[in-house]
Amino acid sequence: MTGTGRPGIGRTGVGRRGAIAGSAAATLLASPLLTRLGNAAMPSSDLLIVNARITTLDRANPQADAVAIRDGRFLAVGREAEVRAAAAPAATVIDAKGRRLIPGLIDSHIHVIRGGLNYNMELRWDGVPTLADAMAMLRAQVARTPAPQWVRVVGGFTEHQFAEKRLPTLEELNAAAPDTPVFILHLYDRALLNAAALRAVGYGKDTPNPPGGEIQRDAAGNPTGLLLALPNAMILYSTLAKGPKLPEEYQVNSTRHFMRELNSLGVTSVIDAGGGFQNYPDDYAIIEKLHADGEMTLRIAYNLFTQKPKEELKDFATWSDTVKPGDGDDRYRLNGAGEMLVYSAADFEDFRVARPEMPPNMETDLEPVVRLLAERRWPWRLHATYDETIGRALDVFEKVNRDIPLQGLNWFFDHAETISDRNIDRIAALGGGIAVQHRMAYQGEYFVERYGAKAAEATPPIAKMMAAGVPVGAGTDATRVASYNPWVSLSWLVTGKTVGGLSLYPMANRLDRETALRLWTEANTWFSNEQGKKGRIEAGQLADAALLSDDYMAVAEDRIPHIRSVLTLLGGAVVHGEGDYDKLAPPLPKPMPDWSPVATVGGYHRDPRTVQRQAAECGCHSGCAVHGHDHAAALGADVPSSDARSFWGVFGCGCWAV
Repeated sequence: MTGTGRPGIGRTGVGRRGAIAGSAAATLLASPLLTRLGNAAMPSSDLLIVNARITTLDRANPQADAVAIRDGRFLAVGREAEVRAAAAPAATVIDAKGRRLIPGLIDSHIHVIRGGLNYNMELRWDGVPTLADAMAMLRAQVARTPAPQWVRVVGGFTEHQFAEKRLPTLEELNAAAPDTPVFILHLYDRALLNAAALRAVGYGKDTPNPPGGEIQRDAAGNPTGLLLALPNAMILYSTLAKGPKLPEEYQVNSTRHFMRELNSLGVTSVIDAGGGFQNYPDDYAIIEKLHADGEMTLRIAYNLFTQKPKEELKDFATWSDTVKPGDGDDRYRLNGAGEMLVYSAADFEDFRVARPEMPPNMETDLEPVVRLLAERRWPWRLHATYDETIGRALDVFEKVNRDIPLQGLNWFFDHAETISDRNIDRIAALGGGIAVQHRMAYQGEYFVERYGAKAAEATPPIAKMMAAGVPVGAGTDATRVASYNPWVSLSWLVTGKTVGGLSLYPMANRLDRETALRLWTEANTWFSNEQGKKGRIEAGQLADAALLSDDYMAVAEDRIPHIRSVLTLLGGAVVHGEGDYDKLAPPLPKPMPDWSPVATVGGYHRDPRTVQRQAAECGCHSGCAVHGHDHAAALGADVPSSDARSFWGVFGCGCWAV
């Protein structure tokens, strides 16, 4: 690995920062935002949040202004006087300053384990408003990236989000990076490689097209740099897999930064859906180390994804002999099987091409796997975009159900964009659920081009699913096909619009804000068999919560995607804070390697209006030109500050400490 450290500098810088961080912690109680009741010398386990607008999602107690937390769970929720009376006299008190507090968000479909291993290597275009901005970010990252590393933009965006409504051309990529390999994954339909990347992966005139993919060529037969998924994304996965990987120590760091990024958006729990090129147990070693070391800031329930075509039954038979759903604890536990059960049953969601037909052997491949899972009481999830695939899978499920009842197993389909009313009813009859994701927010324009606006009005038909009594939960399918930002999903559920601004859905298929929030909180607990444990701000539930930068219940619809969390709690412990609350969260180590895009651009694009407002509200009066008032990022960064008051110079930014 090249360019990964700064010997002789980092150690001294960290030591001085650590001393000042300790000093900051010692003076924390002087803050008007955080006080302690009573005169106890040692802090109690109780935490109070007061002066909040709390959306509890507890129908018996829907609104509150204060909450008490003890031993990782909500102790009392209600009016401030009664909550203070329930807490210990020496409870620590956080002033929410009138902000909205919601239950911690739960993503029911994300590839967080795989995403964490690579997060520090990826330049994120998630939310970037113009192609000009995106290309400026890319050129700056090219300048920072040492050979033989790549610059990679791996999903989470669409060309329709850009004002220019297009992707960069290959000529633009080659001009921006003549020598550094650049790989850009756009959804699951194509990848753009510059000439240096083509050389790095060895694609030339004599390279044949792999099964299911196309290497586009010029008139002379030479690869142009455009890879097309026709009809599946294997060419995209396999090409990306040829790039350099982070060593173990850096993967640990990368995963921590990705978890903290999700925390900054209010996410406290996820269900990991496995993924291609994610092997069990090898690729789970990093997250298991973080769990063993007590450094997980997300709760993760993970599903096991079959790994080799024709060996699916062997995979699940082997795994189910050694582990079982529920193994683990509230931070890290096995959830079940999927989202891939057998390769022949996985359709492909590229709406730029015609719907794929599943092979005739789909049912004969799927039945023994489903029968095994049902016998061993393993919940499963199955990727299925199209109603035709869902119908054929339900034929298998109904056959197995005649011998082994599926009720109570909490199995479900993922995606289901074109599901029919009949198949919704069949799922309800079998006791299954449906997890939906905001993929249409990124691909809606393509769907309309192929199938028409009328067909797009119920893709997926969420209101009908809920009316039929089917458990429905929401997620992202991040990090490749869509962004991990939950507020983009919530905006899509409420407004029915794509990130490009296209209105897809009539009012009948949109959700009110509270219902949408429930799909991101308590509803998702069904999909991990954790009903009643989390998802609401209610006495006895796990104390996971997010204090928001903007009031989700009142903010203009076009501002919903820009909401962030200014304070995120996991089991009552602060795992993220920014602005007024930045010093309450434990600092992260700086991103590794030192050329990581995370060190300079971070993750999801920050809207300038949100940044300006947070700066205006921050009481420290010590922002800098590099980080603004995002002191948590500044503490972990190793970037010189242009603030005149900075005392670190080349040792990094000290704006947070002023």
